[in-house]
Amino acid sequence: MKLRRTLLTLVAAAAALGAMSMNATAQTAYKAEYRLSLVLGPPLPWGTGGKIWADLIKERTQGRINIKLYPGVSLIQGDQTREFSALRQGVIDMAVGSTINWSPQVKELNLFSLPFLMPDYAAIDALTQGDVGRKIFQTLEKSGVVPLAWGENGYRELTNSKKPIRSPGDLKGMKIRVVGSPLFADTFTAFGANPTQMSWADAQPALSSGAVDGQENPLQLFPVLKLHNVGQKFVTTWGYVADPLIFVVNREIFDSWTKADQAIVRQAAIDAGAQEIALARKGLIETDKPLLKEVAGFGVTVTQLTPAERDAFVQATRPVYQKWKSTVGVDLVAAAEKAIAARKK
Repeated sequence: MKLRRTLLTLVAAAAALGAMSMNATAQTAYKAEYRLSLVLGPPLPWGTGGKIWADLIKERTQGRINIKLYPGVSLIQGDQTREFSALRQGVIDMAVGSTINWSPQVKELNLFSLPFLMPDYAAIDALTQGDVGRKIFQTLEKSGVVPLAWGENGYRELTNSKKPIRSPGDLKGMKIRVVGSPLFADTFTAFGANPTQMSWADAQPALSSGAVDGQENPLQLFPVLKLHNVGQKFVTTWGYVADPLIFVVNREIFDSWTKADQAIVRQAAIDAGAQEIALARKGLIETDKPLLKEVAGFGVTVTQLTPAERDAFVQATRPVYQKWKSTVGVDLVAAAEKAIAARKK
């Protein structure tokens, strides 16, 4: 009997040692630090959202998962068009990425860049928080990443150094900096403008010198980047496209975490995304739109289009919209249009 108790004690001790060994192995599988890629860092909403995510993860995992922010897509020498590929390859562990920047690799993400698809914030939410958003996440999952939550960079508004823009004809001949997407080039060509694709690092001196007349970006960037100091004296709010962001983890990294930590990272992304969206819309959803007043305070002329004026731009870009439907996916576009039509304003 005594011998049996001794054997049982030895078995229990061995099992405990085995469990400790397994836990130690699981712990050593975690990196000391994970790399989170961002195009824009704090204090802009995009970068702030990334910081909130990293902070929540560290707090909720009690330090098991530590994250370092890499703004300016510094892990890939500032080339934001390479971010998604680098994420898939494991050069980047995590990212809060732009649907625009990732659209060359994931054609369905061009949906959000279809001109004038989303007329208001309720339309954006109808897509990202509904079946369309889930379908896009399923597509991303097949590409070797784990999408967790949506954020937002905001509507891209037009600025220039020449004059107020109220009609497509006002853009004729203007040299406008656009992001590196053929869809953006097609859109501005439809207005008779001269779209020029260049990085933001190249765009700033080009705007300062007058080599480029204008650009399009979310208005949250205007005061931070001091666009009025690089000749941008006219703003038109037209909401022609918005740029949702996606909180994503590399598949191998995500799979290396315990199920409990995966759930923590996912919920942290959802919570950070909600906070980031609120920051991205701050100053633009209030009745008096204080961000527009702030921009006007720099001596900038702010033009808000009437519904009829905006419709002229919509009609001018319908051929572009129709052309790109097949690239995005006719069924996906139809689902998006249906969701927007059914939205609660």
